[in-house]
Amino acid sequence: MTTPVVGRAPALLLWQAAVLGPLRDSRGRTLLAAFAIALGVAMGMAIHLINRTAADEVALAARSLYGLADFAVTGTSAGFDEALYPSIARVPGVGLASPVVEVEARVVEHSATLTVLGVDPFRAFRLLPPLGISPRTAEGPTLGGRVMFLSPAAARRLQLEVGDELAVQVGLDSVRFEIAGLLPATVYPQPIAIADIAEVQWQFAQLGQLHRIDLRLAQGADREVVRANVAQLLPAGVEVTTPGEETDEALRLSRAYRANLTALALVALFTGAFLVYATQALAVVRRRRELALLHALGVTAPEQVALNLAGAALVGSVGAAFGVGLGILVARVGLEAFGTDLGAGYFRGIAPTLDVHPAEVAAFFLLGLIVAVAGALRPAMQAAAVPAAGALKAGDLPAAEQRGRSWPGLALLVLAAGLISMPPVAGLPLPGYLAIALVLVGAVALMPAVTRSIVHRLPEAGPPPWRVAIAHLRGTTSQITVSIAAVLVSFSLMAAMAIMVASFRDSLAGWLDKVLPADVYVRVGSTGDTAYLDAATLAAIERIPGVERLETNRFADVSLVDGSGPLTLIARSIDESTAGDVLWLESRADDPAPRRMPAAWVSESAADLYGLEPGSTVELALRGQPVTFSIRGTWRDYERPLGAVVVDVEDYLRLTGDQRMNTAWLWLESGAEPDQIVREVRARLPVEGASRVALPGEIRALSLRIFDRTFAVTYLLEAVAVLIGLFGISASMSAQVLARRAELAMLRHIGFTRTQIATMLGIEGGTLGLVGVTGGLLVGWVVSLILIYVVNRQSFHWSMDLHVPWIALGLLSAALIVAAAGTAVASGRQAMSGEAARAVREDW
Repeated sequence: MTTPVVGRAPALLLWQAAVLGPLRDSRGRTLLAAFAIALGVAMGMAIHLINRTAADEVALAARSLYGLADFAVTGTSAGFDEALYPSIARVPGVGLASPVVEVEARVVEHSATLTVLGVDPFRAFRLLPPLGISPRTAEGPTLGGRVMFLSPAAARRLQLEVGDELAVQVGLDSVRFEIAGLLPATVYPQPIAIADIAEVQWQFAQLGQLHRIDLRLAQGADREVVRANVAQLLPAGVEVTTPGEETDEALRLSRAYRANLTALALVALFTGAFLVYATQALAVVRRRRELALLHALGVTAPEQVALNLAGAALVGSVGAAFGVGLGILVARVGLEAFGTDLGAGYFRGIAPTLDVHPAEVAAFFLLGLIVAVAGALRPAMQAAAVPAAGALKAGDLPAAEQRGRSWPGLALLVLAAGLISMPPVAGLPLPGYLAIALVLVGAVALMPAVTRSIVHRLPEAGPPPWRVAIAHLRGTTSQITVSIAAVLVSFSLMAAMAIMVASFRDSLAGWLDKVLPADVYVRVGSTGDTAYLDAATLAAIERIPGVERLETNRFADVSLVDGSGPLTLIARSIDESTAGDVLWLESRADDPAPRRMPAAWVSESAADLYGLEPGSTVELALRGQPVTFSIRGTWRDYERPLGAVVVDVEDYLRLTGDQRMNTAWLWLESGAEPDQIVREVRARLPVEGASRVALPGEIRALSLRIFDRTFAVTYLLEAVAVLIGLFGISASMSAQVLARRAELAMLRHIGFTRTQIATMLGIEGGTLGLVGVTGGLLVGWVVSLILIYVVNRQSFHWSMDLHVPWIALGLLSAALIVAAAGTAVASGRQAMSGEAARAVREDW
């Protein structure tokens, strides 16, 4: 029985020999493992910080808008009748009711809108005490007339100072307000403006309309009773809410997007853990004799496990520390460049400030450390099990691998197949994420059996380098599967993301071709803002020589009668006979529409979110009145993830009387010059810079640029996955070849030339790379199907067509295979750099 050495030998010597020495001897692989851990921690840290910053900023913004209000009565951007205000103010238990008009004002000469709040100074100041503004009768800056008070964020964005004028667009006219002062920056971090409610109603054509009524309860009033009594007075589409509920709703809209980013970060961390495992497992093969010598000197198996885990912990600590710092940097740069939504458009107008908490730093550092130690646990146990006597003998090789069982891997794949049919959990595709993890783990578990089957079917006949290479592959399946699995995991994730993004982009391009049938598009404003096209301007555009016909569209916010929403209502010329020409229909109603009931076509998002089906009905709140529509079909929409509904413009005009169109489509006569028509249209729009006139190709290019910006993080992860795959192959192949120095030297003694040895190693490396890349492509294709048809459908409620970027994947596959073969050859030259006899003597 050996005596434990730790108790009597200097701990520093043992640390140097068993921990620092191996790490120093394999600097490249050690740095690669630390880099992989750092990447995963950095992505997780950055995305967490951005998500948490978004939540904090949204909560602060909601709280600043509501002030000290307990409840708020809210409607859509169309507002509701101000006659509701006195009825609500008289409800028992309401101590104070403050009316608010909220509009999205289109700023002239800026491609942006500004949220303008119209408030009653004598009431709002009791709910919003930190305004820094006085009512009309008090001293100091006053709120009245055509003046506004900007938040500092708005002033910076618009480059305005106190005393300047702000020009906003109402319809096609320009209205100017004087900037009378700035709001407190600590209370109003978002870009907003506050003005007198009467002036806002008058100047922004909102007479008789309110958008919100803030309520403060009387002392001792029962909150739920007052809320119920107020709710009984509300028309369709208007509801009672709280600041907390508004914050939750705003975050709910982006929850799926933020969850998918978090999942990508965890994928990066998983890849790092597996790379640590692969590096440590190959190190055990290379260091068998060193491990056996430590055993012979008295290091016990538990001590050996602890020493190996200590080395992994050191690698994990370095990687985690670097990852935390990199994550904070990435979060700061991402917030400045893309905002809290990383370019997805969920939190427009939020001015983020990054604040890192020490607990977050500690949590992600610990996460990186745990991942590194977990990845090294099994190799550490294998290292402790190395038999000292056998490993010290000349020519010792690892024991032949036992024939692995395939049923665990198959069971995981079957379980994954069952999970993809499950519904989302709390609105998130958690079963889909779990299915992807099971597919990856199941594929890794099947690799020994698959690899054994492949290498045993390779022909034996051939020149000596081929025969020796095939014999070695057949005899060391358990070792080579570690290299193959490392390639499979990194490359499959890269391939899956590449296929998913390519499918989405290709589907988006096809959708744009479908929904852009006209020759010229004119858009003034957007959903909910103050700009729109009037009848006179539309008539003038239609009379332009070369314009064959003109169609108008109206984009507006709408909600369901029960308050669900918001939805985007699109009023355009459409009926059942033309719906398939102007919309990408996914399904149609089988039965005819009920007589005298207007028709509607709902987007896939609206259908999934609110359980709407073709042939059924949907009740929409239009101008405070419930209107029942017959759903005639569902259509694909990539622009509005919160849902949209299309109705005929004539039905919309009849039901609402709203004449404010904000989009016009122009079809040109044969031979007309589109660029000339664009110039003619712009000449008839009175407000310069407040409208957009574009050709279909320009809109298509802009949409694809926005797509690429939104998926910038995904592209970055793809590039990193390729990099990890290349380094992973290099590390795995070099570790295996360097562990075979004596074998290669013996081949030189029996007559193999250096060229033959290089050829043999190239065959082995190329074969392993080919098997790993082929498996990665297959697994990546399966994962991409889950991403496309399960995760994305349940997250964003849109469908897409499968598109595989064969050329890109083919080039990457070839690069990885060549890298595997080249690394094996280069490592063989390094292993044979000394005298062959010296390498052979190491075994005697």
